[in-house]
Amino acid sequence: MIDGITIANFAIGTAALTLMLIGLLSVALGRSMDQWSRRFFAVLFAVLFFYSLSNFCSILWQILPDPAFRLPPKVTLCFESLLSGALIPLLTVYLLHCTGEDPRKSRIFYVVCALFAVYVILLTVTQFTTFIYYYTPDNVYHRGPWYPLLLAPPMLSMLALLIALFRRRNRLTRKQFDAFLIFIIAPLLGMLIQLAFYGLFAVVFFTALAAMFLYVYIYLDQVEQYIRQREELAQEHTRVLAQQMRPHFIYNVLLSIYNLCEEDPAKAQQVILDFSAYLQQNFTAVVKEGTIPFPEELEHTRSYLAVETARYPDKLIVVYDTPHTRFRLPPLTLQPLVENCVRHGYDPNTAPLHIKVMTRETADGTVITVEDDGIGYHPQEDGKPHTALSNIRDRLELMCGGSLTIASEPAGGTTVTINLPKQAED
Repeated sequence: MIDGITIANFAIGTAALTLMLIGLLSVALGRSMDQWSRRFFAVLFAVLFFYSLSNFCSILWQILPDPAFRLPPKVTLCFESLLSGALIPLLTVYLLHCTGEDPRKSRIFYVVCALFAVYVILLTVTQFTTFIYYYTPDNVYHRGPWYPLLLAPPMLSMLALLIALFRRRNRLTRKQFDAFLIFIIAPLLGMLIQLAFYGLFAVVFFTALAAMFLYVYIYLDQVEQYIRQREELAQEHTRVLAQQMRPHFIYNVLLSIYNLCEEDPAKAQQVILDFSAYLQQNFTAVVKEGTIPFPEELEHTRSYLAVETARYPDKLIVVYDTPHTRFRLPPLTLQPLVENCVRHGYDPNTAPLHIKVMTRETADGTVITVEDDGIGYHPQEDGKPHTALSNIRDRLELMCGGSLTIASEPAGGTTVTINLPKQAED
């Protein structure tokens, strides 16, 4: 007759197998985790799958009426014990990997391996003796007088791993430490429940659940590290852009101011103010973190174009059509775009260069457009790509999920369009 414990064990076994199948599928389909971790979790989930399967087969022994479809419980218990004991060495290797240690040079690795070897020897001896546990001819399980001896190696291994974890906690992230701690403590909790409810296979379920926690925590930790690294890279790009002020541009501005001091002192004073504002905003962008309000970037752009207009009187005509300003974007986004218009679109031998800066609010977010009627955009100049545009595109994508597209007409004229999602609005 099937009792409540057997039904509970069947549900636990099914849940454990399902969790491990989900884990294997996640590892197979996932690409965000590093290669070493993916291989570790593939092995871990495979071991746990067969561990859960062995436990499930022992449950089927009690449920299936036909002996032809049942494995002897002595065989399933042997495999179950062997696979569960292999988990601690696996976890030890991964802990050492996360702390940057070579297992071949780590004392804890050899201690755990030695204890696992002792465990395998004891388990092998058990199959031919009755000192630790045995089955009667009618497949009834009994513990022998030396049964605690079989539990000693895995318990000592878990204790050694726990000590190693706390000693290395400063070399782990918070999520890594919590994940390893849960994996060690959860099976112990299952063991206590199993002792309280004799016959209930709680350890296998808590071990499978702990493995999923370990996988999810490590996955989230690596995603956070990846995002953090990309954000730091984006900030570094901002600093590089701010430091890319061309020396000859500064020299030419100072020379223009020198000439204006005699020709038009009032205008020279205004150019000095505009140039000072431009330099201040460039230096401020170096220490900025995250996005900034669009009006700040627009003011930076106005200061730059005011200086350029003073250098090229009647040769630069700028139009601003920016009714929508309540949004944020990475620093040094708009100003380098209009600087590119001047650098690559201006031709002193042609008609004046027209530059138009526009913003529009849409249902999806914000659209910024920079247009010019210059000589056109070329993806590469002197064999070198426009790294500034690549940096802007990367920072838009990383810092606010935006995008940048460039369209250039063969006869001349370039349009740069920035799309910012709704979430980037202030």
